[in-house]
Amino acid sequence: MTTFKHIQASDLPALIENGNVVIADVRDINSFNTGHIKGAQHLSNESITEFVRNTDIDAPVVVCCYHGNSSQQAAQYLISQDFTDVYSLDGGFGAWQLQHPELVEH
Repeated sequence: MTTFKHIQASDLPALIENGNVVIADVRDINSFNTGHIKGAQHLSNESITEFVRNTDIDAPVVVCCYHGNSSQQAAQYLISQDFTDVYSLDGGFGAWQLQHPELVEH
């Protein structure tokens, strides 16, 4: 069975620059609205079905959470739905915000 990959906050900007990457943020909606990676989509239990239906399964998908733990479960779920290029952001949004505050959208 295929599994997701890990990506560091320091490596994510290069992946974003390559184009068509999808950032899925699984934190609660209030945290997402307070700040998230530019261009990220909020992903919840309510929106997952639509996300799976409307997202290119071959596009790189990076799943982000608070610290890099729950994103791993969501990333593995996307792999089980036949997504082919899925990453979990190690350190989560916390690491991203520390390393790339200029790339946080409010």
